[in-house]
Amino acid sequence: MVPLVAVLMLAVVQVGLVVHTRVMLTHAVRSGVRVAAVGGDDTAVGHAVIGAGGLVPEFTEVEVTRGADTVTVEVRYREPMRVPVISGLVDAVDLEAVARMRREDR
Repeated sequence: MVPLVAVLMLAVVQVGLVVHTRVMLTHAVRSGVRVAAVGGDDTAVGHAVIGAGGLVPEFTEVEVTRGADTVTVEVRYREPMRVPVISGLVDAVDLEAVARMRREDR
């Protein structure tokens, strides 16, 4: 009984960490689209995303799509499991966030 409760508590901690990363990913993609909307290049957008979200660059993919009037930034992030017992059960969770903004560089 005690091992089961301990595993459930560790799972709750891991879910909290994933939710935190999801919130930071949303913040990061919004920061990236702001940089892209004012004319920043793809490298500047990537730096804004990584810096704003505190994301690990090796696990982050940033895609910028510029239309005639809008710019879209899509970020995919692979969140590794950090809680020891849970990481043995699940390797990682793939998260994604998208933001679109009107271009201001024209």
